[in-house]
Amino acid sequence: MKSLLLQILFPIQGDRLLADTTKRIIKEHRNKSQDRVYLKIVDLKIDRHLNNPFFNTCQENLFMKYKRILVTGGAGFLGSHLCDRLIDQGHDVLCLDNLFTGSKDNIRHLIANPHFEFIRHDIIHPIYLEVDEIYNLACPASPVHYQYNPIKTIKTSVMGAINTLGLAKRVKATILQASTSEVYGDPEMHPQKEEYWGRVNPIGIRSCYDEGKRAAECLMMDYHRQNGVRVKIVRIFNTYGPRMAEGDGRVISNFILQALKGQDITIYGDGTQTRSFCYVDDLVEGMMRMMATSDEVHGPVNLGNPCEFTIIELAETIIRLTGSQSKIIHTPLPQDDPKQRQPDITCAKRLLDWEPKIHLEEGLSKTIHYFQTTYGG
Repeated sequence: MKSLLLQILFPIQGDRLLADTTKRIIKEHRNKSQDRVYLKIVDLKIDRHLNNPFFNTCQENLFMKYKRILVTGGAGFLGSHLCDRLIDQGHDVLCLDNLFTGSKDNIRHLIANPHFEFIRHDIIHPIYLEVDEIYNLACPASPVHYQYNPIKTIKTSVMGAINTLGLAKRVKATILQASTSEVYGDPEMHPQKEEYWGRVNPIGIRSCYDEGKRAAECLMMDYHRQNGVRVKIVRIFNTYGPRMAEGDGRVISNFILQALKGQDITIYGDGTQTRSFCYVDDLVEGMMRMMATSDEVHGPVNLGNPCEFTIIELAETIIRLTGSQSKIIHTPLPQDDPKQRQPDITCAKRLLDWEPKIHLEEGLSKTIHYFQTTYGG
C-alpha cells in the first residue's frame, strides 16, 4: 500500500473555505483509491488560523495518520463493533477470526468496504502481516464456549498472545490485549481495583479462561520489559449489546431470549449476586482511547460500568422492557461463579478521560430490539 501526499497551495479566503475544501479533497481521494491519504497545507498566512475552531477541527480530522490495524477475534461480538469504529475513522482493518464463536454475519456489512479485509485464521498459529496496531481479542469469552474445549481455550490465550506479540515485535506495532475481569476470580476486594491480584481457582472448570488471560497479561509485560514492545492491557467487565450470540450462556442474552420466547427466566442461585453491565459502544470507546495513550501507559486498566445490579434486578428489568409473562426460576450456582463483580474505573477516568455514557435500560432496549429483529419475538 502506498501513501499519497497531497500538498495544497491556495490562498486562504475564509475559515469555512479551508475546512470545506480540505474535507472534500480527503473524501474524494479516499473514495477513489485505497491509498492512505496525508495532507500538507502550505500557506504563509496560516499561523493566524491555528487557533480557529474551524481550522482545528479540520486539522484534527485530516492530519490524523490512517493506520493499518489488525483485530484478532474481529468477527465476534466485541471485535465486530471495534472494526466498525476503526473503519469509520478511515483506517484499514484486517479482521482475523477462525469463526469458532465469531460469525460472518457480524461483519457482512463490511465485506465490500475497500478498507476492510477478512482473514480466516486460528491465532494459535503464527501469521505474518504488516500492521501499525494490533487489538488482540481472540478467545472464546462465555462459559459455554470456553468450557467446550478448555485446552483450546487456554492455547488461544497463551499461544495467541505469543504469536501476536511476536508480530508486534517484528513490525514494531503497538498491541492492546483484551484481558478480562475474570482475572480477579471470586474477589475479596469490592469494587475491584487494578492492583488487586485476584482470587482464582487455578484448577477449576473456569481456570482455562481465567488463567489463560492472566498468562497473556504476563506475556504482554515480559515482551515489553525484555523486547521493548509497546503494550496496552485492558480488563473488560461484563459487556452487552447487539450481535451477542444466541445460546452463548451470557446472562443478558439468556434472559432476553427467554423473555421474548415466554420461557421461564433461569437464575443461578438466589439472584443476589451482582454484576455491572457496560454497553458495547462505551466499551469500544474505552479500548480505542487506551490504544491512543502514550507509550508509557501500559495498564492494566479496568473498562466496565461501575453501576452494580443484582441478577434478579436484571431479570425483572428485562421482563418489564419486553412485556413478557415469563416467570423467574432458580437453579444451583455453577462452580466458581463469582458473587460480586464491579469495576473501580478511577484509573480509566484519570488516564483515558473515559466513563460509560449509556444507562442500562437504554442499552437493554437497543439489545432487545436486536434480538427481536434477528431471532424473532
